[in-house]
Amino acid sequence: MYTDKKNILQLVALLQAHGITKIVLCPGSRNIPIVHTLSNHPDFTCYAVTDERSAGYFAIGLTLNGGKPAAICCTSGTALLNLHPAVAEAFYQNVPLVVISADRPAAWIGQMDGQTLPQPGVFQSLVKKSVNLPEIHTDEDEWYCNRLINEALLEMNHHGKGPVHINVPISEPLFQFTTDALPEVRVITRYQGLNVYDRDYNDLIDRMNKYQKRMIIVGQMNLIYLFEKRHTKLLYKHFAWLTEHIGNQTVPGIPVKNFDAALYAMPEEKIDRMSPELLITYGGHVVSKRLKKFLRRHPPKEHWHVSPDGEVVDLYGSLTTVIEMDPFEFLEKIASLLDNRTPEYPRVWENYCKIIPEPEFAYSEMAAVGALIKSLPESCALHLANSSVVRYAQLYAIPSTIEVCCNRGTSGIEGSLSTAVGYAAASDKLNFIAIGDLSFFYDMNALWNVNVRPNLRILLLNNGGGEIFHTLPGLDMSGTSHKFIAAVHKTSAKGWAEEQGFLYLQAENDEELAETMQIFTQPEAKERPVLLEVFTNKNKDARMLKNYYYQLKQK
Repeated sequence: MYTDKKNILQLVALLQAHGITKIVLCPGSRNIPIVHTLSNHPDFTCYAVTDERSAGYFAIGLTLNGGKPAAICCTSGTALLNLHPAVAEAFYQNVPLVVISADRPAAWIGQMDGQTLPQPGVFQSLVKKSVNLPEIHTDEDEWYCNRLINEALLEMNHHGKGPVHINVPISEPLFQFTTDALPEVRVITRYQGLNVYDRDYNDLIDRMNKYQKRMIIVGQMNLIYLFEKRHTKLLYKHFAWLTEHIGNQTVPGIPVKNFDAALYAMPEEKIDRMSPELLITYGGHVVSKRLKKFLRRHPPKEHWHVSPDGEVVDLYGSLTTVIEMDPFEFLEKIASLLDNRTPEYPRVWENYCKIIPEPEFAYSEMAAVGALIKSLPESCALHLANSSVVRYAQLYAIPSTIEVCCNRGTSGIEGSLSTAVGYAAASDKLNFIAIGDLSFFYDMNALWNVNVRPNLRILLLNNGGGEIFHTLPGLDMSGTSHKFIAAVHKTSAKGWAEEQGFLYLQAENDEELAETMQIFTQPEAKERPVLLEVFTNKNKDARMLKNYYYQLKQK
């Protein structure tokens, strides 16, 4: 029988799955649940060594004889510090080694409890990876614990070999051995480059071809990649391709972009048919919360993430494979190896999303964003500020000739204007910025800049506060908190814009919006930058947006 501590069960099951079966065990009480579980499992060969200073080097010897990583497990407190010299040796000799330390719960560190000291990160730069496991109480805890262990074990052989540290907090009672089998655990694997001589590569293609429902999601990419025609058709027909405007031109064909609204409207009976079996992702961040929620609730059987850095990024909670490779090289390599059949699944997504209408809003922030997008010159750069604006833009189709930029690294409101001003300073195109009032006023010193050029045009959506907060489900702002949450204000940019040399325009209704938008989006160069300030009512905006989604649900 094994311990009832779920973080230890995850650890032992993943050591087994990753082929780490030689374990050095040092004495102690806090690590008894780990020691008992490892020593009672038939797949592990365990070695008892009392002195941790010697035990660490003993584990290095086990690893060097055969090349497979060994692990060493110690109790809490100074026992871990005694492993420091061996860890340093393993690091500089490039020896893969797993250091497992039992620990007290974090609440008791520094409280005069016995055998306690700050153990997470104790080896600092002398390990390739250090993780501190959670104690598992929820499904999210279990997912997080599993991911951390996989990350640590994968890192031992990533861009060179070396030791890793896994710290395991364990609460009392320690000696409940009531589990009769290890759990089924998710094992994440990493491929570092692929070639036709790699047996695992053939296995990867075989796995891909067995799935009928295959989806590719492309995150933010600030570039254009032109696929060769011979690859485009082969790739496009095999996958449902989903991306947002911030993905730019990085898909071999025409992607589905209105999936966020489609997911909102999707009836229960369609969900199973629309859920992928295999998900492949590349690129950066994804804006849509609905897509994240959909895939977390209806996880694919496999999720492969393709990226040049090979980092473990588990956005949808179902990552199984990391492919360390340029995503375009990967796609072009697999194009000719996909089976000949044309799956139905991509057409299911395309046909469903075609019936989702583009919205037609009355005068509002959403209408202003739509009017801008529909009036943009053929070739220009469109900068979308965070929060509401980047989401509104996704409701409308944007021509592929238009470059789309947005600060989605951390998705904060600060700096959207400054980034766009800097981009425009080095650009030979017209640069349009759509930005909300809080983002603008937070970063208004971006215009106090001698490098602002006449190719800059700012659409400022001013509704007197943070409109997005009024649309958050479950948030009641009927009390006094609304002025603090939504940052209510009565500020206009007129004086500041004119002082900085901008042509200032404003709109307060449909007619003014249509008239000023025509001037604002003229493709001809102007002598000075332009700021169009659109004033709307945030309560009306929020009601219109909610009504739009309500109507979608009724279709």
